[in-house]
This record gives sequence, C-alpha cells and structure tokens, in this order.
Amino acid sequence: MIALLPGKVAVITGAASPRGLGKSTAQMFADHGARVVILDLDQTAAEDAAADIGEAHFGLACDVTHKSDCEAAVAAILAECGQIDILVNNAGITQPLRLMEIRHENYDAVMDVNLLGTLNMTQAVVPHMRERGQGSIINLSSVSAQRGGGIFGGPHYSAAKAGVLGLTKAMARELAPDGIRSNAICPGFIATDITGGALTEAMTAQIIAGIPMGRVGQASDVAGCALFLASDLSAYVTGSEVDVNGGSLIH
Repeated sequence: MIALLPGKVAVITGAASPRGLGKSTAQMFADHGARVVILDLDQTAAEDAAADIGEAHFGLACDVTHKSDCEAAVAAILAECGQIDILVNNAGITQPLRLMEIRHENYDAVMDVNLLGTLNMTQAVVPHMRERGQGSIINLSSVSAQRGGGIFGGPHYSAAKAGVLGLTKAMARELAPDGIRSNAICPGFIATDITGGALTEAMTAQIIAGIPMGRVGQASDVAGCALFLASDLSAYVTGSEVDVNGGSLIH
C-alpha cells in the first residue's frame, strides 16, 4: 500500500467514540502515514482512542463550542508537532425531535456543536495554515441537510448540517487563494455507536430497501472519502460536498 499522508499531521474532532466516524478516520489516516491528534470532550477517552491507533498519536480534551478551547488545543498541537496539515471537523450531536418539540436549548445545543464548533475549530487552525500556504479542511455534514431530515436528527439537526454545507463553500471561496482547501462529506445511514441498537430489524430492512447498493454504510466508507479529500489526490477539489450514502440520495 502506498501511504497517502506521509509526514502529515491531522486533527480530528469528536473522534473518541469506538465505532464512530472520527475514530475510523483517525485509524485510516494513521495507516497512511499521518500523525493523528484526537480531540474530544473527555481527555482520558481522547488519549485512549489515540493509543488504540499507535504510540505516535495523541489525544487532547477540547470543547469545540468554546473558541478558547480550540485555540488552546491548536497551540498545544503546534508545540508538539510543529504543524497542522489536515483538520476534520467531525464533532457533532443529534436529537430525534419533531418540529414542535424543539426548544431553544435544544436548538442551541445542536447548532453550537455542529455548526459553531466547526467555525471555532476552523478559525483556530486557519492562521497557521495561511502561514504555510497549505491545508485541507474536511467538514462532516449529512444527507439530512440535503433531504430535509434523516432517521434520527430533528429539523434543527438538518438546519445545522445545512449550515455546515454553506460554511464549507464560503470557506472554500475565501481560503483557496491561501492554498487551503475546504470540502464537506454528507454521509447517509452509517452503522455507528449512535445508530447501534436504536433500530429494529424491520426498521433496518426498510432503510436498506431505500439504498440502491443494498447495504448499510460503514464508518470506513466515510473514512475513505475523508482520506481522498485530505490527500493530494484531491489537490484540485475545493468547495465540494461528497455524498457517501450508497445511492439513497441521487441528485
């Protein structure tokens, strides 16, 4: 296997969950030669997740809803690694609420983690990436943003993830002259810790019936897309939204 990220330093937010998209992406990046920094709310969980993928990697506590946390994390990473080449804004939460059930605190919580957190972490890394004239930023959106709802997330989740798409494209336009690429991934139904055990067999069968490829997505499917967007294979790709949904949403 040819390593696609040799000598790169990749920061992935919300990546401590054992079966999550972030952890799978961290493992794939490490397998391709990157040094990976896992950020999560819990320091021990972040450290344990990093240890799982190898001793060269490390984890830090970071609440992406607080810009000061993001700035402190970036400072610590630069002190340890000297560079940041890739940022994956993966941290996110969802709430299975219907329109009339959404309260102000629900809206704020979902918007703050999914959208404000993406902005905060991006603002923290951009000055360094601009100095170096290079960087790849990958934001996790969702098929829910494109189709107006998913399986678990409420309308406020759809709105937050749609905001991520708009932010990604605006970032791409502004940052391209600085050598920084910005792209989004829109996963469909993926088997993760969030979905695990939450669906009956009948519900799962109904979901699969709507997927032309005839299977549920795996975290590694999303990680592979992130690897492409992080690497030089996508050197002329910015401002894109890449669907990873088995054909469940075909524009």
